[in-house]
Amino acid sequence: MPLSEMTQADLEAYEPRFTPPPGLRGFWDRTLAAARALPLDLDLTETPTHLTTLSHWDVSFAGYGGDRIRAWLVRPAGADGPLPVVVEFVGYGGGRGVPEERLTWASAGYAHLVVDTRGQGSVWGGGGHTPDPHGSGPATPGFTTRGILDPEEHYYRRVYTDAARAVEAARALPGVLPHAVAVAGASQGGAIALAAGSLVPDVLAVLPDVPFMSHVRRAVEVCGLDPYLEITRYLSVHRDQAERALNTLDHFDVAHLAPWASAPALFSVALMDRVCPPSTVYAAHRAYGGPAELAVYPFNDHEGGQVHHWRRQLEWLGERVRQVGDAIG
Repeated sequence: MPLSEMTQADLEAYEPRFTPPPGLRGFWDRTLAAARALPLDLDLTETPTHLTTLSHWDVSFAGYGGDRIRAWLVRPAGADGPLPVVVEFVGYGGGRGVPEERLTWASAGYAHLVVDTRGQGSVWGGGGHTPDPHGSGPATPGFTTRGILDPEEHYYRRVYTDAARAVEAARALPGVLPHAVAVAGASQGGAIALAAGSLVPDVLAVLPDVPFMSHVRRAVEVCGLDPYLEITRYLSVHRDQAERALNTLDHFDVAHLAPWASAPALFSVALMDRVCPPSTVYAAHRAYGGPAELAVYPFNDHEGGQVHHWRRQLEWLGERVRQVGDAIG
């Protein structure tokens, strides 16, 4: 399996040029203000499982347009005192799954909020439970081209707003440290985590693993696999709408949002990644507004570092939590 694009030396020297769409900050300020004008309406119901070391709650809250967003809250059973929180967003096509599906962060002593992605959850994993009640114009199969001719209508406007509200929901949970909320995810989940960390810049930390939806204009030119190929297919048919569609996607390109972030971040990139081209991950990392580290996996495809990277995340985030504890101690 060859390098998907460039050598590591070329990637480290790569300096992409970004032109965010005019009024991007105002677009997101207005979007989030509309969401926050509605009650968060947080609801928790304890969910029994056969696990003895962890406790689970079925969580819902109001996301974009007041739509109900579902999540699982997982905590160490019998934990005393408030806990730091990891809010995790899910990869493309997946959902929050079943309660027993994601256990690692809570096993490490965190409160773990696993957030559904609206309309998804029927491609892999244990399924999703959050509908997307909003329609769109003509689109290719998948999610990236839904509402692609208007930023107001695009699918990821709703998803990123849900993510910002998920951070607010995490801070409102009982038994948590509201000043110690980190956001994490891989692939699409990494993009959503970056968006959340950019739109809610006072989070504790951001952990985007091989993130999607970065440097999108380049991605659709060099990537030959879905989900970016969904966009290429659309543009190959709607030849006269290319610039209008790309301008819409610019509003959700995390390389355009990342300069607003300020929390420490730990990125990862795989140099043989054929799904999220490495140059697009380097672009997001270079654009990031806060201190940011980049873990490089030279011989991996889109699976990235997997458990090796999670171990690195665990050590890295633990240090951030300790620093906050010392600061308020």
